[in-house]
Amino acid sequence: MKILVIGPSWVGDMVMAQSLYKEIKAVYPGAVIDVVAPEWSYPLIRRMPEVRNPIVLAVGHNQLGWQIRRRTAKQLAAGNYDRAIVTPRSWKSALIPFFAGIPKRTGFNGELRFGLINDRRRLDKKRLNQTVLRLLALGRERSAPLPAGVRFYPELRVEQANQRRLIAELGMRQDRPVVCFCPGAEYGPAKQWPPGYFRKLAEMLISEGYQVWTMGSAGEADLGEAIDPGSGEGYLNLCGRTRLEDTVDLMHLASLVVTNDSGLMHVAAAVGVRVEAIYGSSSPSYTPPLSRSARVHWLGLECSPCFERQCPLGHLKCLYEITPERMFESILASGESKTDWQETVGK
Repeated sequence: MKILVIGPSWVGDMVMAQSLYKEIKAVYPGAVIDVVAPEWSYPLIRRMPEVRNPIVLAVGHNQLGWQIRRRTAKQLAAGNYDRAIVTPRSWKSALIPFFAGIPKRTGFNGELRFGLINDRRRLDKKRLNQTVLRLLALGRERSAPLPAGVRFYPELRVEQANQRRLIAELGMRQDRPVVCFCPGAEYGPAKQWPPGYFRKLAEMLISEGYQVWTMGSAGEADLGEAIDPGSGEGYLNLCGRTRLEDTVDLMHLASLVVTNDSGLMHVAAAVGVRVEAIYGSSSPSYTPPLSRSARVHWLGLECSPCFERQCPLGHLKCLYEITPERMFESILASGESKTDWQETVGK
């Protein structure tokens, strides 16, 4: 069976989609899986051994790119795919499999895709209450029961040669255990733990003998600087200095990762490092880190989850009441643990 997947457009969803690929390979061991995805995701998909080829779609997130999609579909038509799985619910995402003449095109109802999707599924949001379950449901036959859980967690491949290169080029120390910070969240401030809290936590960790590496995009370089405790040693701002695949390899060197609910949280979970995940306006029930070595910090206030980019009440209690001291204690406790754990810590 040859399957073409139209992949998600966000880092976290792209990582979680590996659970779908693993499930397909478990059911159909000889299946060939190719994934159409944005250019930024190419190196990430290359770390997923279940995928044969990532196929770059050079179209912006909000662009139709009609001619590019037609041209890509024409190239893919020669691939003789048996089935397409369209993970986004947009109309434009269903164009390539239709133009490529793939006989079975699976996707959820959405944006008047009649004809484009000929194996349409109703999205039962109550039963499919997690992003990863929705992805897994699309990989099943229509007659099969909906997935009740996740059998296979994402596992991104780590490249040690690239690790060694980064250590040498960035002048990284190896004499202290590492805690990675991921302070960004593209969705908005209501998902971002305060930079001052990250800075205070960095101070506490460095005094305890750890070193802290802050990771993120070039647009988050100032955020990384704001977190710098100014101690003169033990802190490294890597925002904008590494590629996405470099982040995968460097996270694997860490003792744990402290992160907001973001794409890099899912990367950390897929690398296998221990994760301390902080949730504000979003819900850990909807997009949990897919790891047995994760601890979620979520207060479950009356006003949350609101899923807003900005706090509608203006107080951000869901984040401000998760203190650096609390996180520090949790990190020390996780360092003492000898077994895998997954826990949600309430108020």
